[in-house]
Amino acid sequence: MAIDRRQLIIEAATKSFSLFGYKATTMDQVAKLANVGKGTIYTFFKNKEELFDEIITTLIRDMKVVAEEAMDKNSTFYENAHRVLFRLLEFRKSHQLTIKLFQEERDIGTQAVVEVVQRVEQAIINYMKGIIQEAIDRDEIKPCNPEITAFVMLKLYVSLIFDWERNHNPLEKEEISHLFKLYFFNGLEK
Repeated sequence: MAIDRRQLIIEAATKSFSLFGYKATTMDQVAKLANVGKGTIYTFFKNKEELFDEIITTLIRDMKVVAEEAMDKNSTFYENAHRVLFRLLEFRKSHQLTIKLFQEERDIGTQAVVEVVQRVEQAIINYMKGIIQEAIDRDEIKPCNPEITAFVMLKLYVSLIFDWERNHNPLEKEEISHLFKLYFFNGLEK
């Protein structure tokens, strides 16, 4: 059986980025973890940036699969929006690479990582934008700017899941769903 060296390199790099972050990962480390010569890496990838880009592209593809699995054509827009956002943020919370990247973005602000975090966020917004546009087209929700709405929905979820937990006990999934519905769909007006 032939060894897929390219895949070994990608797995080793993912492990290195997950453990040490982008900035601290070197091609030497990746070569050691993959058990290949450093030159072998360069037969597949020009540099660390290209290798990182390949991993992030795969990560975004995996996130899209998670989002699509959360969708239920028999559910309302609200239920699907909640399910998709919750699952995507659960994925972000449990996936070692995203944990490390968001930590590095916050603590160090490495430019390449800042750009990747924005790319991941934009992928989520674009996915949500499609769901929102479909709901508008079905006349299930009021006409609105789908991109701004997706952005605000994502930020609300990030706030309820990540920011709230910094100083409080985590909210239950049902409570997040209730707050999402209250703030987003019902509004606070009596």
